[in-house]
Amino acid sequence: MQLALLLGMTVALGPLALDAYLPAFPDIADSLGVGHGDVGLTLSAYVASLGLAQLVGGPLSDRYGRRVILFCGLAIFAVGALLVSQADSLTHMIVWRLIQGIGGAFCAVSVPAIVRDQSSGTDSARLFALIGLIMFVAPALAPTIGSLMLELAAWPAIFWVLALYAALLALVLNVALFRRLTPPTPVRTPVHTLVTNYMLVLKHPVTMRFIGLQALCFSAMLVFITNASFVYQEWFGLSRSLFSGLFAANIAAMACLNLLNRKLLQYFESAAILRTFVIIQAIAVVSLVICAWAALPYWAVAACIIATVGCMGASVPNNLANALEFFPRLGGTAAALLGAAQFSISGAVSALSAAVFGESLIAIVLTMAVCVFLALVLAIGAPASVRKALAALPDEDGGRPQRA
Repeated sequence: MQLALLLGMTVALGPLALDAYLPAFPDIADSLGVGHGDVGLTLSAYVASLGLAQLVGGPLSDRYGRRVILFCGLAIFAVGALLVSQADSLTHMIVWRLIQGIGGAFCAVSVPAIVRDQSSGTDSARLFALIGLIMFVAPALAPTIGSLMLELAAWPAIFWVLALYAALLALVLNVALFRRLTPPTPVRTPVHTLVTNYMLVLKHPVTMRFIGLQALCFSAMLVFITNASFVYQEWFGLSRSLFSGLFAANIAAMACLNLLNRKLLQYFESAAILRTFVIIQAIAVVSLVICAWAALPYWAVAACIIATVGCMGASVPNNLANALEFFPRLGGTAAALLGAAQFSISGAVSALSAAVFGESLIAIVLTMAVCVFLALVLAIGAPASVRKALAALPDEDGGRPQRA
């Protein structure tokens, strides 16, 4: 439980940086003299950096250890947050968010690697689920924290709080986690294998199936997050407090389905549970498109969004466990490729939705629907592919694919 709590606090860094400043979008737009949709580019820049930098952080954590890379990430994140708070133009803010994303990436890639170091299979899925449950508190509270900070101070205060959180987290992890956790032996292979190890992951079709699933499902959610302020505060004209409440409802749904997933893991294989929830997500997003097309009231649209996003609470932990299952010694590398695909693809999709479709609700939800249905294509055959891959492994651990 302590391990899950500490790792959940670490993973929460990403959602906090994504969601805490959403209520401040109109204020930031006015402060920088840009359009509301342009502020969404700062979110997309952070997400893209958060993904691509994991390609560096993951292999480095395999070679030099989780602790070093995680603490470097926290330091870079905190400095980036302070620089963002001083931004006086959109260009500067985008650059500093890119730097902040690098720090976030080093933190994000370390958590699934630590989980894979300590567990595997269903145990790994359960640990990811528990971490996710703890982590969901952050995005649920983030817009509320952002709104509160706006009542007390200007928008830069939100990023001061993020920097402080990163600094305090470093102290807590140093005392409560790494002094008690027995780290695995770093993979002291030649430096060039930091790149070539990616080929081992890329050539594994089952792992790539789940990486694709994660990227597509996360893209659908990030399209909503990027446009949430526009949809609720501008399209439907809702107040900041109501916007924060509806946003928190998405996280509450994710938490509830996360709890349900933990129960289901006692009876069903994780890949089968994943497929079921992607199917449910597809049904929900179809309902969302219908509501948007029929111009129904905000509560109908919000209910469909909550159902669509809520399914992530059950699908993400199962996806992570299955994606990393075949790479116990290269958990950082596999997690990096998954994170890079997830955040870079979703960042590109969300940036497109913000820049091109930001003024149309129907276009936004159609983008979400395309992502979910592409994920459904991959999810249908997921359980069979996992069973086949596991059956093909030799009894000894030494035959696993990363030991080339």
